[in-house]
Amino acid sequence: MSTVTALAPVPRDPAWRGRVTGLLLAAVVLWPLLQLAEFRPWELLEPDALRASGRFLADFLPPRLDAEFLALVARETWRTVAIATAGLTLGLLLAVPLALASVRSLSVSGLAGRMAPVPSALRWAVRGVLVVLRSVPELIWALVFVRVVGLGPTAGVLAIALTYGGMLGKVYGDILESGDRHATTTLLRNGAGRMQAFFYALLPQNGAELTSYTVYRWECAIRSSAVLGFVGAGGLGQQMDQSMKMFNGSEVATVLLVFVGLVAATDRLSAFLRRSLG
Repeated sequence: MSTVTALAPVPRDPAWRGRVTGLLLAAVVLWPLLQLAEFRPWELLEPDALRASGRFLADFLPPRLDAEFLALVARETWRTVAIATAGLTLGLLLAVPLALASVRSLSVSGLAGRMAPVPSALRWAVRGVLVVLRSVPELIWALVFVRVVGLGPTAGVLAIALTYGGMLGKVYGDILESGDRHATTTLLRNGAGRMQAFFYALLPQNGAELTSYTVYRWECAIRSSAVLGFVGAGGLGQQMDQSMKMFNGSEVATVLLVFVGLVAATDRLSAFLRRSLG
């Protein structure tokens, strides 16, 4: 009969040296960054800061809940959703053709191996356009379009369309590139066109992931549309900006509560759609 020898417990973590070294390296890297960013959270606990915060928060109570203001907030809430949806739709019209042009597996010239110079240059040019579009935040685009088309939802729609067009195009291209290329290559080698290869090979195997990411971006666009209102792009953000400029804390509290509810409802809806698509 064999005997099992119990091993004595290790008195300390055998990987402690690596963990301590990692923490020290992180501190060495983060400390100068925090100093450069002038990160001083302890200033929030100073008496003057606490008094100012208390006065600011006290103005929020009670929230304004009269029928006239709630009707105004409801209209701006619907406008916020409309801005996000319209902007994302325009972004899709921009992203889909750019994504298809940037996918190497849909290139006929690449079937033999290396792509031809002209298609390769065109592919990199398209990727450069996507980099430019997503590199400029939607807030900056909104400031530009407010100067061009004036205050209102149009600036917000165009800002979301450009930035999200770049984001969607880039991620769509990456998703399509990471899929199995066998079916796509087979169709192209047998005379199918690029769009046929996309609809019958790439889209069926990547459709759920593409749709899930689009729904997630719609959720993000609703958040962005509220922020864009602070620069005059309409919606809840513009209403909140006006209330804050008038030092009307009760109106700000109502808009904040409605916005939190809107984001929560959007999050639940997008999660339901992603589960249904998965």
